[in-house]
Order: sequence, then structure tokens, then C-alpha cells
Amino acid sequence: MVATLGTAQSFANGRQFAAWLGLVPMQHSSGGRARLGRISCRGDGYLRTLLIQGARSSLQRAKAVAWDKATPEQRWIQDLKRRLPFGKVLVAIANKHARQLWAMLARGEDYDADAWLKHPMVQRPARRPRASE
Repeated sequence: MVATLGTAQSFANGRQFAAWLGLVPMQHSSGGRARLGRISCRGDGYLRTLLIQGARSSLQRAKAVAWDKATPEQRWIQDLKRRLPFGKVLVAIANKHARQLWAMLARGEDYDADAWLKHPMVQRPARRPRASE
């Protein structure tokens, strides 16, 4: 990915990177009405294929894990699977992974599965006092 992309600073945000890869729907909007079509399939086809294959693997893993033992991303994937057709689920997962990869490259960070907990908009459950307290 780094060889294809170069620097992540070429893009202002993860959405622009995902759009460059062709992992967002094309827009056919007019008169204030937004119409979204199929994915644009622009950008590097090989990198997009790798992200789709990774999404397929993530979907298989999420389906194999029980809800109570699943990570937040696996729960999100399971919820998507219930609502959307297979192809759209794969593209949504690949889009999310592309945005995560852009964020890691842009900030020079390693992967952190609990990074979402640091986001200010995340509602954390109230801490329950222990029996010894």
C-alpha cells in the first residue's frame, strides 16, 4: 500500500483516500436529490482487490464469533450482514479498512484495536463499583 500511495498526506482525510481507491458509490445528484450508484472502481484495482479480500476474511471471522465475544468492529460487521447484501457488506468493510489504513499512515501509528475508545464521541458504559468498594 505504501508503494502505491506514497505518503498519506496526499489526501486530506480517509474518505478522500477511499474515494481514490474506488470504494465509495458514484453520485448522480441533481436538484438537491442525492442518488448514489455502484462503486466507482477508480484507482488501483490491485489494492482495491486486496482490501475486498481482506474484507471477505473479516466477514468470515465476524460470522464465526458469538455476539458476546465479538469486538466492536465484528459487531458492526454482523449488524451490516443482517441489513445489507453480501457485496455491499464487503465494500463497506473494505472502505472502513482503507480509512483505518490512511489514519495509521497519516499519523505514523501502529494498529490499535482499542483506538475507538479514545474518540470523544464514544459513549462508554458507566463504571460499576466493585463489591469490595
